[in-house]
Amino acid sequence: MLVTNLRSLVACGCRTARQRFQLRNNIQQRVSWRDPLVKRGHSSVAQSGTAAGFIPNGATDRIVGRWLLACSGMVVGAVVLGGVTRLTESGLSMVDWHLIKEMKPPGSQGEWEAEFQKYQQFPEFKFLNHDMTLPEFKFIWFMEYSHRMWGRLVGLAYILPAVYFWRRGYLNRTMKGRVLGLCGFVCFQGLLGWYMVKSGLEEKPESYDVPRVSQYRLAAHLGSALVLYCASLWTGLTLMLPPHTLPATRQLTLLRRFARGTGGLVFLTALSGAFVAGLDAGLVYNSFPKMGESWIPDDLLAFSPTLKNFFENPTTVQFDHRILGIGSVAAITGLYLFSRRMALPRRARMAMTSLLAMAYLQVGLGISTLLLYVPTPLAATHQSGSLALLTLAIWLLAELRRVAK
Repeated sequence: MLVTNLRSLVACGCRTARQRFQLRNNIQQRVSWRDPLVKRGHSSVAQSGTAAGFIPNGATDRIVGRWLLACSGMVVGAVVLGGVTRLTESGLSMVDWHLIKEMKPPGSQGEWEAEFQKYQQFPEFKFLNHDMTLPEFKFIWFMEYSHRMWGRLVGLAYILPAVYFWRRGYLNRTMKGRVLGLCGFVCFQGLLGWYMVKSGLEEKPESYDVPRVSQYRLAAHLGSALVLYCASLWTGLTLMLPPHTLPATRQLTLLRRFARGTGGLVFLTALSGAFVAGLDAGLVYNSFPKMGESWIPDDLLAFSPTLKNFFENPTTVQFDHRILGIGSVAAITGLYLFSRRMALPRRARMAMTSLLAMAYLQVGLGISTLLLYVPTPLAATHQSGSLALLTLAIWLLAELRRVAK
């Protein structure tokens, strides 16, 4: 009797253990099917000690790529907003810089008056806006405030997801270096912005010009933003777009080189626009195709030494921007005609055609901005057009890239 009871007890325990084992397997299978990475046929979870992270794969690459494309879009917003701030002469309205403190705008009448009094101590009010009223000051203050707050949002958009993806294991070794560089660069960009603003707040007794920021620092600020944008966009596109298997022909090699050179020329043309904006060079010769009554103005090299004209003479700066713009259109047209000799994938052909159309649209915007004496909406559209042109050039380069062996 005792032996029979023991046998029954053992058999019952075995059945219970078998049922628990089956139940646990069923639960694990259900959880695994809910994992979107496993669902797409990719590697799942890699264990490291007590922390779990994903092995980088196609799905994680697409997630990181979307993040970088979103970040590059936010950089576009910062550049456009910065351009409008410059066009409305609002950039010197906030005369100090605090990372956290300035996030709260003045709330009471007394706080606004105190902020306005601080602005009145600096050259822009003394020599340019001495008859400005408080409501007018509020407008330019909020323009600069919006630009600064957007810059902080851009920084958070880079840094917070980067920390998350790093901890989850979404980034391989190469991508970690790139992301670290992008996050460091966006912080540098913020510091460079304040360094630029400081140049417009300094007293310059020897100068009879209107108070403005240094065109050198403005170009550095815009140039660093363009580098950040290009790097983010390129990395995002190469993660999102599957590479084409293109034949290794001499013509294709020449096309790639031609496309890189054209992209560099587009970048340089956009950067030269910072000197045009910094010196108000769009207001010196408002005619096209000639500059005044001549093709080459008499004061083109009026400054000494000669090299100084290319960065400080408004006439020379506008002349250079015209030449670079015409050169960019000519290069893009030549690139398009050269590409017609070979069979390209559909996406590459779309990028090429879009680049050509945008180039001629951008030239039209630039000429209209010049002839109409730089109206703010049109000038801001022209600046946005330079970013659109640069975007299409990078898209084309991404489509023509070599497949890694």
